[in-house]
Amino acid sequence: MAVTPLENEKYILAKVAEGDERAFAELFHWYSKPLAEFVFKLTASLDQTEEIIQDSFVKIWLRRETLTEITNFSGYLYILCRNETFLVLKKIAAKSVSHAAFEKEILHDLELEESENPIDDYRKLLELAVDKLPEQQQKVYKMSRYDRLKHDEIAKALQLSPETVKKHIQLAVQFIRKDLNGRVDLSIILVLTTAVILH
Repeated sequence: MAVTPLENEKYILAKVAEGDERAFAELFHWYSKPLAEFVFKLTASLDQTEEIIQDSFVKIWLRRETLTEITNFSGYLYILCRNETFLVLKKIAAKSVSHAAFEKEILHDLELEESENPIDDYRKLLELAVDKLPEQQQKVYKMSRYDRLKHDEIAKALQLSPETVKKHIQLAVQFIRKDLNGRVDLSIILVLTTAVILH
């Protein structure tokens, strides 16, 4: 699956490799939607798609120093997302396998791969930050990010104006980013607090 590369992509990748968070945000916003569409075709699950995209971009940020060595970044991204998808699908298949020894072996292999991946720790920190939000903000944020409701749907359900819903989400994201600042890179916070949109 081909995606038009970003203009000045080599320059942007070099900036990301140096730790430039704005350049990383640009990269994330350019590629996340087409990648999500690709992954969704394989998983047919919005939740799994979002996790796979998040995991992939967190890995890119954590290994950013190597980005300047990649000659075909969009191809690299698709392979990374495809591999993440297969790992998730393998996990799901392992859970449904009745043969205990085979299941144990597969899960052991997956645990070894996961032990190098701190993304679950980041997600736990994010959940703790969400739990600190004021009740109404927390409710709106969860309906938006976890239940994937649109602003007008949340507004209708909670009898609020769409503008109030939007403000609650903005304030929630600001609080989460402030709460996690210093413990989690801002680029990782961006990835974990941005909803994947497929339309």
